[in-house]
Amino acid sequence: MSIRVVLTTTWSKAGWVIATRQRRHRSSALCSHHPSVRAIPAVRFSSDALGGSKFPHTLETVCSAVNRQVGAVMDYPKETQELNRSLYSQIEPYSSGFLKVSDIHTLYWEQSGNPSGYPVVFLHGGPGGGTTANNRQFFDPEFYRIILFDQRGAGKSTPHACLEENTTWDLVSDIELLREHLQIPEWQVFGGSWGSTLALAYSQKHPDKELDWFYEGGAAAIFPDAWEPFRDFIPENERSCFMEAYHKRLNSTDVHTKLMAAKCWTTWETKTAHLIPNEETINRGNDDMFALAFARIENHFFVNKGFFPSDSHLLDNIDKIRHIKTIIVQGRYDVCCPMMSAWDLHKAWPEAEFIVVPDAGHSANEVGIAAELVAANEKLKNMIKVRDI
Repeated sequence: MSIRVVLTTTWSKAGWVIATRQRRHRSSALCSHHPSVRAIPAVRFSSDALGGSKFPHTLETVCSAVNRQVGAVMDYPKETQELNRSLYSQIEPYSSGFLKVSDIHTLYWEQSGNPSGYPVVFLHGGPGGGTTANNRQFFDPEFYRIILFDQRGAGKSTPHACLEENTTWDLVSDIELLREHLQIPEWQVFGGSWGSTLALAYSQKHPDKELDWFYEGGAAAIFPDAWEPFRDFIPENERSCFMEAYHKRLNSTDVHTKLMAAKCWTTWETKTAHLIPNEETINRGNDDMFALAFARIENHFFVNKGFFPSDSHLLDNIDKIRHIKTIIVQGRYDVCCPMMSAWDLHKAWPEAEFIVVPDAGHSANEVGIAAELVAANEKLKNMIKVRDI
């Protein structure tokens, strides 16, 4: 079996790799080229951003506080127009279905593009973010057979927002089950944010971590207006560890408490995912189902340190994939997954090409990052064509 890997900037919230303590490296964007494993990574790492003050009593208070404070929002029509110039046109799936991967979990999957094309599987971020239609647009639909699926508990997969039997290694196993189910001998793996880390874990059978910047103070210095509602949701006497405080509320038996916590968590992330807050990203966080899955699953992984054996697991094992042709794509002003993590990955893996997008934050839908990801896929596509001549 031959695997190719592509990762985008996000998990660890520092690019797209993984982070320590409460968050793991999220590898920004990875793509490779090797006879058995190919990856192009873009890395992001993050942490816990902390602060402290009053406790809003209603969900409306939380959301309105954030909306009042974070005033500057990207000119959405203009940004969308620029983004669409970088991406391929929207397409619809030609097939979809559900795959039972355990006694508990069933995953949604879909295929689009060229049924006879080179297979590429997209690993979404979060954990718990789920896939969206525009994820298909990173790939040339005439060349690629594009496979998307929602990881355990996310998107259309069932049961919704379920944390049981939901670990990194369960997800790694699911990727392989899906490949076998679709009868694919080799494929390219494209990971976005947390998906980058997952792609690395899948390709190497091990990951890397680093998680304290985003949820413990760093990002709050840049987005204090978005941070304070997230902070203020937690009583002052529990602010020594926001990860645990949110974990308690996200797993509360009280439905209202659980939803309020999920909305606060998701709003904080969506407000900081772009260099300039993006209306579409923020609005996605307003959906109750999305917020519950995203916040609960992401927090579950962070509290459990990504289910990795050590904080430096990926970097310690980089020799296993050093031979892979890799491209790292990182937004310089990514506060979710600061550039430091991508830089650390690059230093440990100098053979990888390292691309910094100077006017971008965290999201793969930043115009500059999207353009570099499409370019990375084009490079990989051309390498495949040359190899197969």
